[in-house]
Amino acid sequence: MFVWSKLSAAKWSDAWEERFSGSTDATLVISSFPGKQTIRVEAYCATEKRAKSIQKEWGGSVRQLKQQNWAAHASQAPPPVKVREKFVVCTARTNAELAKARKEFPDREIIAVPADMAFGTGHHATTATVLRLLVDLAEDLNKSGKPWRMADLGCGSGILAIAAAKLGASQVWGCDYDPAAVRISKENAERNDTPKVSFTRIDVLKWQPKKTWDIVAANIFHDVLEAAFPQLIQSVAPGGVLMLSGILRTQAKDCLAAGKRAGFVVKKTITKGKWVTALGTVKA
Repeated sequence: MFVWSKLSAAKWSDAWEERFSGSTDATLVISSFPGKQTIRVEAYCATEKRAKSIQKEWGGSVRQLKQQNWAAHASQAPPPVKVREKFVVCTARTNAELAKARKEFPDREIIAVPADMAFGTGHHATTATVLRLLVDLAEDLNKSGKPWRMADLGCGSGILAIAAAKLGASQVWGCDYDPAAVRISKENAERNDTPKVSFTRIDVLKWQPKKTWDIVAANIFHDVLEAAFPQLIQSVAPGGVLMLSGILRTQAKDCLAAGKRAGFVVKKTITKGKWVTALGTVKA
């Protein structure tokens, strides 16, 4: 693993996200510093060649990063995220840190996701929005008394799948193209007492759904969503819900139009900053 890094003015944060928004071979991390107008921009790459290509284009520095040092490399832990009246998402790693979080928030369920490689800690607008929608959907499904199942496509840290299990889903499955994300998701499932959640390494573009799910969440880059709409549509159970995120506002019109052509019926869109999340159903 190699990491490219560069200091930049905070006003260019959106521009950096735009530059890497479609990248499938570099994971962008932007760290801010309280009271400063400077950010640290980093891109984690599987190969030195990719990291060097970014350096050639944008300057900065490249260094090798050992897997076991990912957690130590993470910047200062962000504050906990409250999700409705149900969850608090924090970056607790140890049993002692978990106990401290539970003591601090006794009336909420804790989801602990250490900030490893920015795979998804609930602090990003897309993840936070889908978490809130998931809580609302689960409440309605649980009232019906019928068991429900959830699929988390592009699971990242596994946070959405873990939340679904804690919300009462009878079966939860997540997948990701990145084997490191699958490994971390499994570790997080154990950490959060949801070991029955299963995770698989799958390329969603080559995936052939063998079953359907009552809730399907796909927090993936817009271009992958557009190409994978046939698979996404097939994976939603009759009367089920599809949630899409990871879409920049500038990309939303074209992305949702592609979804409509494939049979996605948009019921709600939520814009948070420059990110758009869409919730909808599938044509019968």
